[in-house]
Amino acid sequence: MEKYFYTVAELSRALAEKKVSAVELAREYLGRIEAKNSALNCFLDVRPEETLKQAELADKRIAEGTAGRLTGIPIAHKDIFVTREWASTAASRMLEGYMSPFDAAVVAKLKAAGMVTLGKLNCDEFAMGSANENSAYGKVLNPWDANAVPGGSSGGSSSCVAAGLAPIATATDTGGSIREPASFTGVTGVKPTYGRPSRLGMIAFASSLDTAGLMAHTVEDIAWVLGDMVGFEPWDSTSENLPAEDFTRDLDKGVKDMKIGVPRKWFQQGLDPEVAASIEAVIDEYRRQGAQIVEIELPTVELGVPVYYVVACAEASSNLSRFDGVRYGHRAAEYDDIQDMIKKSRNEGFGAEPKRRILIGTYVLSHGYYDAYYLKAQKVRRLITEEFDRAFQNVDAIISPVTAGTAYDFGAKSDPVSAYLGDLYTVPMSLAGLPCMSMPCGVHSNGRPIGVQLTCARFEEAKMLGIAAAWQRATDWHLRHPNGL
Repeated sequence: MEKYFYTVAELSRALAEKKVSAVELAREYLGRIEAKNSALNCFLDVRPEETLKQAELADKRIAEGTAGRLTGIPIAHKDIFVTREWASTAASRMLEGYMSPFDAAVVAKLKAAGMVTLGKLNCDEFAMGSANENSAYGKVLNPWDANAVPGGSSGGSSSCVAAGLAPIATATDTGGSIREPASFTGVTGVKPTYGRPSRLGMIAFASSLDTAGLMAHTVEDIAWVLGDMVGFEPWDSTSENLPAEDFTRDLDKGVKDMKIGVPRKWFQQGLDPEVAASIEAVIDEYRRQGAQIVEIELPTVELGVPVYYVVACAEASSNLSRFDGVRYGHRAAEYDDIQDMIKKSRNEGFGAEPKRRILIGTYVLSHGYYDAYYLKAQKVRRLITEEFDRAFQNVDAIISPVTAGTAYDFGAKSDPVSAYLGDLYTVPMSLAGLPCMSMPCGVHSNGRPIGVQLTCARFEEAKMLGIAAAWQRATDWHLRHPNGL
């Protein structure tokens, strides 16, 4: 395999066998970042001295015989997780240069496992967007095609892994922000069940939807890392208190006698024919391996997009109200009084997309509109959740598109409504809090990757990863990389 495209499992074996040290590995990836990041804009903050300190500690653990299988493995973190040693900005001028006094729970757990942080990754501002065009620090480019969006909001994470700047990266998914960029850049991306990874230290967008996840080349890599990333956090009221799990346990199980549901109506809503054909190939492969393919109906989930944008914007309006220039974050240089200071600070600190969502959210929460919009959206959200619950009484997993097409060109969806409609296939799962993922299943004639979405019932990540592994054992789409890298 090409240099820089080794999997987490391969790197772990190399470290254990002393074929490479954690410091040597860190230096290799830091050099790769220095050489390639200016063309991709994946990383917002790289501090080699801090990375090498962590690598030295990893080598010490390896020498002492106290290392785990992730000790010394490099990882990059989306800039929506706060970190002590690197700036935490959520890709916004509002938090420019902010240094957190603590690490997010996800970061702390992976650091405790011995993973070595390479830096912080670009994203849509406050994780608001599906194309990574909304970052205050410039757009991230797709390594498969510089004219194409890498997907958002976790575009920095997807582009970073696809280009071999890190073997694995953290990301977040509110309405599709792991699955869409994973699909657009040909990597594997997993969003766990809402509440399984802690949200402590994740800069909030929509509190009932935000979920930490991972992007890597293979399902196996994600299964390895996920177990150390998740876990109960008593300071997080949304954190689920569950026993520790081995997410690798079903990787070799296969899909024989499993029932996989296919919502056929989703294949008729403007889906690109080549995308549809690639997903049909996945379905045929599962059938060949002994799975039973079952057609299912999910009529209510078609309301997912309007429900999602009412709920998410309402929660964004509430969460972003804390950024007022009073306690921390950007403060305007000149103002007349405190009201003028708050107004100018927020106007200068927030970009266009956060402002748009704050306005929408404030409107739907306002007196006279709360019942008509927000309360009604929550009722429909419950119906969507119940519809999925009924479906999973009859099937083990659901297979569906991630997006209607491949990565589109920058500026192609300048109208916000058309951009929001691009989340048609991903937001229903987020509203229901389900584990779901995107994995590569082809390359379009336009040269851009195609992904397929898998979804399972709550807390069935191990089953979902096992089903995905059955596909990746039979194909090599997940091991294909952009030309010239």
